[in-house]
This record gives sequence, C-alpha cells and structure tokens, in this order.
Amino acid sequence: MLRLLLASFTVLGLLCATDTKTGLATYVTNDDVQATLKRAPENSVSDQQIRVVDVGKYNVCVGVVYRSAKAAQAAVEHDQVTEVYTIMEGSGTLVTGGSLVNPKRREASHRSVAELNGPSVDGTGLQNGESRRVGPGDVVVIPAGVGHFFSAIDGSIRYLVVRVDPDKVVPLK
Repeated sequence: MLRLLLASFTVLGLLCATDTKTGLATYVTNDDVQATLKRAPENSVSDQQIRVVDVGKYNVCVGVVYRSAKAAQAAVEHDQVTEVYTIMEGSGTLVTGGSLVNPKRREASHRSVAELNGPSVDGTGLQNGESRRVGPGDVVVIPAGVGHFFSAIDGSIRYLVVRVDPDKVVPLK
C-alpha cells in the first residue's frame, strides 16, 4: 500500500511541479490518509478531501473514498474536475463512459459541489459504459465530463483520489 501511495504522490508532484510558484511542496502523509479513512461511517459512501492546493494555473485536491457494498451507489459526471483513483484496498466493478441514466444536476449548495468536485450531474447508472474490475494497485484516470460509478463492490473498497481542478471550483483546504 505504501508503494501505491508513493506512486500517487509522485504523479501529484509532477503535476504540481509544472505550475508552482512558491517552490514549496505539500505533503499528505499515510497517517493523514489513514486518519481520514477512520472517520468514514461503516456501510456508507464517504468521500473526504484531505488537502486542496493552489499550484498556480490550477488546484490539485487529495482525498480518500470509502465505499461499502451495503450503501447505494450512484453514477456521476463532473463538469470541470478530472479524477485519478488509486485503489488501496478492496475490489469492485467500475463503469465509465456512456450516458447517465436519469440525469439530474446537483444543486450548487450540495456538499460535493461546494467542497469536493464542483458542478456535477448525478444519475442512477450509466448506459453503454465500459465495465472494468479494479483492485489494489490499479490506477484509473477519469477526465472531466466522463460518467462513472461502481456497479458492484466486493464488501468495501478504499481508494485515494487526486482531483485536478483547472478552473479552481474547489476551495482550498
């Protein structure tokens, strides 16, 4: 797991290096990640932002997600934010692409819009998307505008999420 986190932070570092003006790095430790994951309620979906950093031309967000198979899973498509998932624990089937089923725009006051990934559209699923099994060590890049959701989860899944926010719609943290 440590290798997965290091790989994710290396990618994050490369992204930041291109635009940072301060010359300072932002560190998110494994202790930060684990402490955040411990706050996730059991049998839920919990998406928690750890840091949001202004690196010049865009913001980079680092968070963790815990998903239980017992919780309802919804499809989503983010207008402006690209997400990079690094699966830390667990496995499931991730569906990406296609068209949202029963799309409904999230309200601007919705916590996810205000704190996590900006303007987004929810759906009950995806039609004609690509289904892939994912597990520990897998990395998935989901560009802005691409729908995604877990159609199946084997017990629970935990993953690091790095969000690239070129329009700075997510507040700094």
